[in-house]
Amino acid sequence: MSWIRRFWPKSLVGRLASVLVLAIAAVQLISSVIWMTQARFAEEQEVSRMAEHMALSMASTVKFFNSLPVKYRHIVLDQLRNMGGSRFFVSINKELILINDYPEKRIHHIVISEFNKVLRKELGKNQRIIVKFSDPDTLHVFNNDVLLTDLPPRWTHHSLLMKPLSPPILVTQIQVAENEWLYVAALIPHPSFISEREFLSTERLIFLGLMLVVLLLVSFWVVTWLAKPLERLSKAAEELGRDLEQPPLPEEGSQEMVKAAKAFNAMQYRLQRYIDDRARLFATISHDLKTPITRMRLRAEMLADDMQRERFCQDLADLDLMVKGALQCVKDTDIHENQVPIDIMAMLRRLKDDASMAGHEVSLIGNNCKMFIGKPLAIKRALTNLLDNAIAYGKRAEVSIIDSPQKLVITIRDFGPGLQQGDLEKVFEPYYRSQGNVSKSGIRGLGLGIVRSIARAHGGEIILKNHPEGGLIAELTLPRQ
Repeated sequence: MSWIRRFWPKSLVGRLASVLVLAIAAVQLISSVIWMTQARFAEEQEVSRMAEHMALSMASTVKFFNSLPVKYRHIVLDQLRNMGGSRFFVSINKELILINDYPEKRIHHIVISEFNKVLRKELGKNQRIIVKFSDPDTLHVFNNDVLLTDLPPRWTHHSLLMKPLSPPILVTQIQVAENEWLYVAALIPHPSFISEREFLSTERLIFLGLMLVVLLLVSFWVVTWLAKPLERLSKAAEELGRDLEQPPLPEEGSQEMVKAAKAFNAMQYRLQRYIDDRARLFATISHDLKTPITRMRLRAEMLADDMQRERFCQDLADLDLMVKGALQCVKDTDIHENQVPIDIMAMLRRLKDDASMAGHEVSLIGNNCKMFIGKPLAIKRALTNLLDNAIAYGKRAEVSIIDSPQKLVITIRDFGPGLQQGDLEKVFEPYYRSQGNVSKSGIRGLGLGIVRSIARAHGGEIILKNHPEGGLIAELTLPRQ
């Protein structure tokens, strides 16, 4: 079953087309088997009736010869040999002619069995009867020294030989007296004995192949037409992860697709409403918190104890940073931002220059890459957060970029202590700090979470891993559309 899963198509169109092709092929195979079985059965019945008729005629001939005086038998035999168009040869032999074995087929066995049954019934069970098929080129007549082909043409060419064809000859030998054998050689007047019959001829196989190809093309077109709404739904779902401002799906097609389109449009509307409500909620929280924080900061400035005043102001600063970070998370992952072509290399160079002006060492490795379609503010926020983290924890950063037709990979390495293996995923959680690390930036607790949200909004991903020589590697992968 593993090889079936390996070669089984992955797409819905491929799977439906494969199922239809297999079903059509199975129907063709079953119908061909049934047709061949019926044709063989009809052939066997036809050959059996024909053999019965010939055996009855031969039994009558034997009875006729037995009733003739011996001196008249040769006259009747000469008359039979001189008759044109008769497909049989009759003689009275003084010895049993040995017949070489001829490869019997299914219908040969039917004829021999029918002859033996009828002749023994008509002539008696004790009558010595030998029925065999022979090749015309090795058939003996009169005795075991004379071949059929040695006889005059008028005796054989119009009776048993059908050049260039060589159909088998049925030879029946019946002992009529002591040292006397009635020898009857005859052609079976049936197409199966004259030439090879092919139930599945080349023409029929070509016809079946052409019909299968036509059905395959029609099935592929129908399946593609039926699967097109699913393809639109899949594309809309992918676009929904990047931008909610998408036109609603057309509610058309089959009944099931109409229901799916309606459900998808309703989901998109609810998501848009949720994002809008969330933005308004955070804006309200920000407005409501700024006023009391400002009042508390003013009151803290009036404290007489310098140590208490400093601690109180620090707590208020931390609270203010947390509020700003939460609002920044909402704004930077806002999927309402339009996607436009972005020069990633130019953006990285500007960030490198800004870091250099602040006295930080940042190196940039990589060739120029093609324009990337995305949300510029969100991408800039993600790269800024990663660089700030690298500088804060690793003192300096090394940025490399690898571009391909399928994806864009931006790797930022710092030269700090790195992270414990268990913290590589936890640091994406809001406000999580690895033990021993203290953030010095304003994105504390939310920076990497924002980066992951932005990456996934573009259909990409961000992973962290420790460098073998020390430091942390942040690998941002952005697929190209």
